[in-house]
Parts: sequence; structure tokens; C-alpha cells
Amino acid sequence: MTRTTAVVTGAGQGFGLALTTALSARGDTVVACARNGPRLRDATAGLPGVLALPGDVTDAGFRTELVEAAGGRLDLLVHNAGELGPSPLPRLADYPLDALRGVLETTILAPLALTRLALPLLRAAGGTVVTLSSDAAVEAYAGWGGYGSAKAGLDQLTAVLGVEEDRIRAYAFDPGDMRTAMHQRAFPGEDISDRPEAGTVVPALLRLLDERPASGRYRAADLLTASGT
Repeated sequence: MTRTTAVVTGAGQGFGLALTTALSARGDTVVACARNGPRLRDATAGLPGVLALPGDVTDAGFRTELVEAAGGRLDLLVHNAGELGPSPLPRLADYPLDALRGVLETTILAPLALTRLALPLLRAAGGTVVTLSSDAAVEAYAGWGGYGSAKAGLDQLTAVLGVEEDRIRAYAFDPGDMRTAMHQRAFPGEDISDRPEAGTVVPALLRLLDERPASGRYRAADLLTASGT
């Protein structure tokens, strides 16, 4: 199996950490980033091949540092870092516009800017870009207008990237509901223990990466069902 060099954003907890752990176990090199430095370092300590690089993907200087940390080769770029917005989730009529700007900055603009920096390395390696999607990008849920519209925009950017860049793959990956801190913030005070752990979803993305179908939007549920998991 070919070993890869990957950059995973939002890797300090949840799905990003579960993916980083799985890639490390496969022998891959991972540049893992998150805003909370101590949590990132503690979470990734002892994972072979993982470089913990604390920082904010909305910062241009840090984005450059991330790409440089890949060391001249980049096979996989995973945009997992995201911003939910206010909690409890407000209706659009009450949504603070400054908060929405923050959601859009983290969810759409930062991934686009980082991808553009990384494209030369990704093209050279015939690499893959993965953006984390959500069913809120394609379904209308009350309270999810800010987050959902940002994810819908990211889906479209990913789709166009897949059309424009014939030397790479671009996947919008919808993991479904997971038992994560962000999901808990979306449902404050509610019991979300019925949601699956993030680690149970990782095999779906690994299958996508290994099989490398055409660029597009893929759901973890479909990939897991097809694999019999």
C-alpha cells in the first residue's frame, strides 16, 4: 500500500482526530492542525508520523506554514475544521451577521485559500482534496441556515474543483451525524449518545480514498453499506 502525506485540519478532536489516528496507523505522514494547541498536542502525542501544528486556518500566514510543513509532497488535504456558529442555533431572521461571516470565513474561504496554496503539490502527486459536508447542505432544517448554507457553498466549490482540476480528486464527504463536541453544541442540553462515534465513520472515508472514484459528493452511509460494514 502506498503511504501518503496528508494535511488534516480540525484534528484536535472528533472526526479529524479519528482520521488522523487511522492514517497514522496505516503508516502515513500527517500534518495535523487545530486552534487549541494543548488539546491537539495531547491528542496526537505518541501517534507515529504525526506532526501537531497548532494554528487557525483563517490566518494566511498559518496556511502557508501548513503547506510548507508537508515537506514538498502532499497527497491528501482534508478540510475538517469548521465553525457551527451561535448555540443554540438561531433562525435566519435572528442570525447575527458578524457570526455568519465567521462561519463563512472558516467553512468556505479558508479551505479555498488553503487548497489554492496546496494545488501545485497536489497536482504533482495526483492527490486528493476532501471537504467535510453535512446533510444540512442539502436539506432545510430550522436553525441550520447559517451552517447549512456554508456547507452548501463548500460543496459547490468542491464540485467545481473536481471539474477544473483533472490531475486530482475532489470529494465532498458527508459523514452523517456523529457524537462530537460540535454536534453537542448544536443540541445543547440534549442527549446525543445515540449518535455514532466519529471513529466508526472513518472507514467510509478510507474506502473512498483507496478506491478513488470520480470526484463528487459521497455519503458515509452509502460507502459503509456498499462495503458491508
